Amino acid sequence: MTGNDTAAGILGVGIIGAGPVTQAIHLPALARLGDLFAVRHIMDADLAVAESVASRVGATHGSNVAALLADPEVDVVAICSPHQFHAEQVIAACRAGKKAVLCEKPFAMDAAEAEQISAVSKETGVPIIVGAMHTFDPGWLAAEANWGELPETAHTIRSSIVLPPNARFEDFATEVITRPATDSPDYTDPEVIRNALQGGIMGLAIHDLPLVRRFVPDFQDLEILQAHHVRPFGYVVSLRAGNRTVELRAVMSSTWKPEWTFEAISDEADLRVDFTPSYVQAGSAVARITRGGASSSHGPFGHNGYEGEWRELARLARGTAEPLSTENLINDLVFALAIAEASAAAATAEPAGAGA
Repeated sequence: MTGNDTAAGILGVGIIGAGPVTQAIHLPALARLGDLFAVRHIMDADLAVAESVASRVGATHGSNVAALLADPEVDVVAICSPHQFHAEQVIAACRAGKKAVLCEKPFAMDAAEAEQISAVSKETGVPIIVGAMHTFDPGWLAAEANWGELPETAHTIRSSIVLPPNARFEDFATEVITRPATDSPDYTDPEVIRNALQGGIMGLAIHDLPLVRRFVPDFQDLEILQAHHVRPFGYVVSLRAGNRTVELRAVMSSTWKPEWTFEAISDEADLRVDFTPSYVQAGSAVARITRGGASSSHGPFGHNGYEGEWRELARLARGTAEPLSTENLINDLVFALAIAEASAAAATAEPAGAGA
């Protein structure tokens, strides 16, 4: 960081991975936070993409992670690369002495990698945020502050998502360069169904699973009641953990109106949170709590969860916020992996008596 930047309180940002999420979500969010951040370095495996995206913000570009981590202008690192690289890159950023790290979900491939990240974060003192943006949404935070005993009394938790394909929203936000290629899947292949269902849980449901876990802290006895893949991209999963029922539903279709809701229901009260679609940059969620026949509404607020997570990253980098519990991040990951693996197994299991 330069002396002038230090005086202005501006944190230099390095971004690893310049794909659609960086282009359509993080750069617009950072553009609204110019009093906190300046993008200094963008890295992508495709040098042409890195150069093009960096030119939008006047940043250095490159195709080498080590060069970005060695850049003295980079104070905080955002890791937006393919998820199989997340663990090694989070660890490298911590060891490079950066002030804080934001990693897109999932931040590790398994619990062992997550434990290693946790150990390195504690060893180096570098705080980590995982990009489950809904946990930083001011609408959700208002719900937490006002829901009373609902986490102890809720019997049903539901996440319901209806979205058009990401490209539609990305086009609203920016001109995206090089989207990943997609193939026509063979839905007669059980392995395709398994991978699609796991991908849906770890790519979409994972945004809400940390919210679910606020109501299901103990998930050791998790039981899948039903699990189905919804074409072309979606899922219907019902599960039970203790005395709580959790319903996860998602469908992606260009003909449906976007809707993203989270609900928690008890005999005495219920919560409904309506989130805005991520790419639209349309502000916060709105939370409604109903108790004893009376309802209270919270929101909308002035920013969404993506901007919220960057604001929290600034506080962590400056030492004005308590680091998030890495144990909690590990448990969130283990919870998501358990649901993804059990759902995929249930969806592809042969019916009883098959082949007899």
